[in-house]
Amino acid sequence: MLVRSFHLSDYVAVTELFKHVLTEACYEETMEALTRQLSWDSELVLIAIENEQIVGVIIGTIDNNNGYYYRIAVGQEYQRRGYGKALIESMRQRFLQRKVRKIMITVDIHNEVVLPVYESAGYQATDFSRSPHRLSIVNG
Repeated sequence: MLVRSFHLSDYVAVTELFKHVLTEACYEETMEALTRQLSWDSELVLIAIENEQIVGVIIGTIDNNNGYYYRIAVGQEYQRRGYGKALIESMRQRFLQRKVRKIMITVDIHNEVVLPVYESAGYQATDFSRSPHRLSIVNG
């Protein structure tokens, strides 16, 4: 497995992954957020690759010197095999390199089901941000 930064050539495969994994409402919101994040800082969009195929993606953002995990998606056939944890850990390293003061998981109605993945990666309920943080402001 390889985790690396998003490349423009990944866009179609990432879009297809999101379409297959996310609900329609979540997909629309996530694609808007992905577009904004790519225009701000594409280094905070990471993908997981297995056998030259994109199997997972995570979107992070930094706001007011806090790092936020925004959305994570792993192809259904690759779930529960460590890809989510690898994406979370790789993004955590990016946040630490940027010297954020705190790392939070953005929680909305679309990602409640993946919170156990973050917990298995060592995060606790106190790390969950249930405020309406939606990648809609300029990164800091």
